[in-house]
Amino acid sequence: MRQALQLHPDSHCEAVSGIAVEVSRPRSGVLILRYLVAGRMSDLRLPPLSEPTRADALWKHTCFEAFVKAGTGDAYCELNVAPSTQWAAYDFDAYRSGMRAADIAAPRISVHADAGQLELLVSPNLPLGGASWMLGLSAVIEEASGRLSYWALRHPPGKPDFHHSDCFALELPAPSRS
Repeated sequence: MRQALQLHPDSHCEAVSGIAVEVSRPRSGVLILRYLVAGRMSDLRLPPLSEPTRADALWKHTCFEAFVKAGTGDAYCELNVAPSTQWAAYDFDAYRSGMRAADIAAPRISVHADAGQLELLVSPNLPLGGASWMLGLSAVIEEASGRLSYWALRHPPGKPDFHHSDCFALELPAPSRS
């Protein structure tokens, strides 16, 4: 299913005309996300491709994020992926509390960019069980000027906060058995 991300009302971005995310969950624990950024890629600050290593603070620059909550509890997982293919994953016990590195294998990541589009495909294995998941999908975009803009399925009132419960706006059902 394809979902459009919305620019935060207090953000401004001249380089990007839209961001969409294609989402699928083919098997229990497997998530596939394809982020599509349309606009003038020459006006974005994009890091060069590197080895797909775990790295912190990716959200300070162009970064694509997914927040995944399984079941009805407060716990959730955060996945960050940069166009460099660096990535991070964190588990939280509740809203912004109990943060720790998630114990997951490196996700598969591929990146393709041309003058008018950036495509980032990421497929992590998340040990979250077979129940339906609530997803928060988001992106931080850094323009060549250094200005950051914040994009999400839904924004809570006030400043950008991708961890907020309002951002968990997409229900992804358990995969059907084959």
